[in-house]
Amino acid sequence: MDTLVFDIETKNFFTDPGVGWNNFDALEVSMVCVYSYSKDKYFSFGENELAEAAELFDSGSLLVGFSINSYDIPVLNVHFGKLPGTKTDLWSKNRLDLLEEVEIALGRRISLDKLSRANLGIGKERKGFEAITLYKNGEIDELKKYCLQDVRLTKDLYDLYRTKGEFSVPDARTGEISKVNFKNAQSPALL
Repeated sequence: MDTLVFDIETKNFFTDPGVGWNNFDALEVSMVCVYSYSKDKYFSFGENELAEAAELFDSGSLLVGFSINSYDIPVLNVHFGKLPGTKTDLWSKNRLDLLEEVEIALGRRISLDKLSRANLGIGKERKGFEAITLYKNGEIDELKKYCLQDVRLTKDLYDLYRTKGEFSVPDARTGEISKVNFKNAQSPALL
């Protein structure tokens, strides 16, 4: 079995007309990017390649991401459920949501950009809402690049999480850095 680090982008968002908050059925996937530890390889799947993405997810025993439990998994599960002959259920997989881990430890959320900058020295090159614009403008190569960058940052953070068991987290107002330790967490990634 495989550990998969992933991120998705959508063509629309909850705030778009006709969608509505938490209406995951109305969100349309534009890109899925994944890093496979067993294959040591990055993958990208466009909107018409979700069946291939589902095959890769079937091989995963641990799914890792940033805010995946509240966004990526609910969206993908809806779309995988619509594929003929596919029985992929992402909720049945072990999952590690790095944002949830930080939120549980600190009691507050942090962006992937700020967490990456504090721990990796690099951050995101674009904002999340820009992915929808990239798709609408037909800039699919840029969309793929953006999604893959999020996967790379998340993978590098996950590697720190596994090896060091802690993150440096900046305070949103003061910028003061505090350490968040996960060594006693019961996460499947640390057992």
